Amino acid sequence: MEEEQKSELKKIAFFFTLFAVITAADVLLKTAFNSAFPFGLSSLLPIKDFGWILPFVLYFALYIFVSKEVYEKVLESIKEKNFLDENFLMAVASLGAFLLGILTGITTGDPTGFAEGVAVILFFNIGEWFEDYAVARSEKSVSALIKLRPETANLKTGENEYKVVSPESVKVGDIILVKAGEKVPIDGIIVKGKTSLDVKSLTGESLPKEVSTSDTVLSGSINLTSAVEIKTLETFENSAASKIITLVKDASLGKTKTESFIKKFAVVYTPIVVTLALLLFFVPPVVSLILGESANLGTWLYRSLSFLVVSCPCALVVSVPLSFFAGIGGASKCGVLIKSSAAVEGLSKANRFIFDKTGTLTKGNFKISKVFPEEKREEILYFAAAAEVKSNHPIALSIKNEYKKAVKEDYFLTEFSGEGILAEGKDTVLCGNEKLLKRFKVDYPKITEIGTAVYVAKNGEFLGYIIILDEIKKSAYDFIENLNKEGVKTSLLSGDNKAVTEGVANTLKIDEYRYSLLPGDKEKEVNFYQEKGETVCFIGDGINDAPSIAKANVGISFGKTGSDVAVETSDAVLMTGNLNAIKSAREICKKTMRIVYENVIFAISLKIIIMVLSGLGITGMWFSVFGDVGVLILAILNAMRANRYKKPKK
Repeated sequence: MEEEQKSELKKIAFFFTLFAVITAADVLLKTAFNSAFPFGLSSLLPIKDFGWILPFVLYFALYIFVSKEVYEKVLESIKEKNFLDENFLMAVASLGAFLLGILTGITTGDPTGFAEGVAVILFFNIGEWFEDYAVARSEKSVSALIKLRPETANLKTGENEYKVVSPESVKVGDIILVKAGEKVPIDGIIVKGKTSLDVKSLTGESLPKEVSTSDTVLSGSINLTSAVEIKTLETFENSAASKIITLVKDASLGKTKTESFIKKFAVVYTPIVVTLALLLFFVPPVVSLILGESANLGTWLYRSLSFLVVSCPCALVVSVPLSFFAGIGGASKCGVLIKSSAAVEGLSKANRFIFDKTGTLTKGNFKISKVFPEEKREEILYFAAAAEVKSNHPIALSIKNEYKKAVKEDYFLTEFSGEGILAEGKDTVLCGNEKLLKRFKVDYPKITEIGTAVYVAKNGEFLGYIIILDEIKKSAYDFIENLNKEGVKTSLLSGDNKAVTEGVANTLKIDEYRYSLLPGDKEKEVNFYQEKGETVCFIGDGINDAPSIAKANVGISFGKTGSDVAVETSDAVLMTGNLNAIKSAREICKKTMRIVYENVIFAISLKIIIMVLSGLGITGMWFSVFGDVGVLILAILNAMRANRYKKPKK
C-alpha cells in the first residue's frame, strides 16, 4: 500500500471515529435543548423543540470536512459543463439529507437525515479509496516496467576510468560499465566480462540469463553477479525499456465497445435518474394534494434522496475500466504487453489465429536435419565448411556449427551471388544450390525433401547434399495444439516456398497455409478472413508482417526480436519467443471479459431492485448507501481478480 493511500485511510478512519462519537452523543443530546427558549419564545414560534440543533451543527461540521473533495470535483465538472456525474449525485443526496433533517427537526423535533447525509459521503470516500487501492495494485505489474529505466549510466572515459552521466547523453558506440546490482541502462553488446542477468521484468523468464562477451543485452535487465562493459547499440530513447514504457503509457488510450458503452450509458443514465428522483419528490405530493390528502413532503424527499444515492453509476464507471486495466497488468506478468482494452476484448474473442513462419513459429536458427549419403557425412560437412569458412550467412553458420572442427583456410573462394561458393585449392569444391551445379554442369539428383538443400560437389562430381531446416519452437507445438482443442481455426502465411511452408503447417497441424506471399498478399489474406466474419489475431515479427498486424483485429509482435515497425503497429507485444505466453494472456483476457460482464449485470440488476424498493419506501437511506458503495466495493474486488495469472509453461 502506498504512503498516500495509508494517509487517506487513516483520515477516513479518523472521520469514522468522529462520526461514531457524534452519533452516540446524539442520543444523549436529544433533550439538551428541549426546554422552552427564554422569554417564552417557544410559545410564539411553530417549533416543537430545539434538541436537534446541536447534533445538526456537529454533523454538518464533520460533513464540511469529509465532503471537501467531492465538492471540488463538482465545481470542476460544472466549469467543464459536464457535472451530471457520481460526485454531483452524492452532493445532492447528502445535502438533501441535511435539508430533510432540518425539516423534520423543525416539524417533529426528531430529525431524520443528518447521520445519513454524513454517511453517504463517508461511504462514498471508502469506495473511492478502494478504487485507488485497486488501481494501484493493478498498476504494480505494469508500473514495475516504468522502473526499468535507470537514472544514471557509468560512461567509460579512459582505461579503468568511468564517469556517472545521464543515460540520455550516452551515444551509440560508447562503452558503459554496469556493476552487479545495477540495471542495464541502454541496449548493447558485452565487450568485456560475463555475468547473470535478471530479465523477469522484460521477458517474464524466471531463471537468470547467462551472458558473456559478444552477447546482446537489453536495457532494463538487472546485472546479478559481475561487472561487465557494454558497447551501446541504441540511444537511450530507442532502447528496449524506453519502448516498453511508451507502450505502457499508451495502454489506456484504446477503448473497447464495452467500455465505450459504459461511458455513454453513464452520460445518458445520470440525467434520467435525476429527473426520476425529482418526479418521485414532486408527483406523489401533488397527487395527494389533489386528492385532498396530506402531501408528506418529508417522506417523499427521503425516498427521492435514497433513490438518488443508490442510482449513482460509479460501480459501472469505475469497475469496467479497472477490470481491463487489471487484465492488462496480469498479461504483462506473463510477458505480453497489451496496449489497449480493445485488444483485451479482441484477443478474448479471436477465432482465427494467423501466423508468420520464420521467427514466429520457428526459431530463425537453421539446423542440419540430414546429410546424404550418411556414409560420406564427415567428408561432405568438411568440404561444405571449407567453402563457407568466411561466411556469416545463417546457413553457413549452421554448417560450421555442425562440423565443429577447425577448417584450414587454404582455399581460394569465389562467391556466385544467389547460387553458392566455388572453393579452389587441393580440390575444387562447389557448395550451393541447383543453379551453382548447373553453372558448372555437374549432374545431381532431384531432391524433394522439405527444407533448404545445400549441394556439395568435388572435382566436378556430385558428392552429396545437406538438408537444413529452420527449427520449430517447442512452444509452437503446445500453443497450436491448445488452439486446436479450443476449436480455433489456424492459418500459416509465409513468403517461403511450398515445400517448407507445407512441412511446417503439417508438422504443427495448422488448418490452412499459403506460401510465396508478399507483404500485400498476407494483408489480403487477413482481410479475406475478416470479410467472412472471423475475428483475426495475426502474430508476426518482421517489417513485412506490419501491414497484416495493422489490419488484423488483434496484431501481436515480438518485442525481443521483432522489427520496430511491427512492434509499433501491433496491439500487443510478446516480450519473449514463448508463444505459450499468448495462451496465458488469452486466458486472462477471457477472464477479464467475464468479470466485466459479471460487474455490469450485477451492478445494474441490484441497483434497479434497490431503486424500486427505495421508491416504494420499503428500504431507506442506509440500504441505498449499500446499494451504491457496497456494490462499488464488491465490483472493484471482483475486478481485481483479473490481475491474477497463470505462469506460461516453457
